[in-house]
Amino acid sequence: MSRLSIGELAARSGVATSALRYYEAEGLIEATRSEGGQRRFARETLRRVSFIKVAQEVGLSLDEIREALHSLPERRTPTDKDWERLSRTWRPRINAQIHMLERLRDRLDGCIGCGCLSLRVCKLLNPDDEMGEHGPGPRYIIEDDDPEHDYPTPDGWQATVR
Repeated sequence: MSRLSIGELAARSGVATSALRYYEAEGLIEATRSEGGQRRFARETLRRVSFIKVAQEVGLSLDEIREALHSLPERRTPTDKDWERLSRTWRPRINAQIHMLERLRDRLDGCIGCGCLSLRVCKLLNPDDEMGEHGPGPRYIIEDDDPEHDYPTPDGWQATVR
């Protein structure tokens, strides 16, 4: 099987060579060395690098990514079942993140309970920053423990859409 140089891996994955070297140093990917000392990556490294890139873009930490990658088999290409197992463990985390992004999208044009009181509707829906008693940050976006929780919008109160 052909092996990729660091430049080829960078070009195909869209990840900078400096990041690839860092991933290697962190044990997230591995390379062999040519006789001239150049890094050579197995083609399946593209899958791992793609996984790292997407995982970072959705907000997962390198520690979370490292833990996931270390659960995959060493010295062999992960199978469909390996990736399926891994995706199952991350599904709840990713679904929670999607839900948070949906709340942000749906509520950003109204009062979000951040305490700024800069919108006219904030003075009605969060008078004197009552939401500050629930903790820091945009409480109407962060708090969503109850699936039937109502939240303020510019047009009034609306039930959370699931």
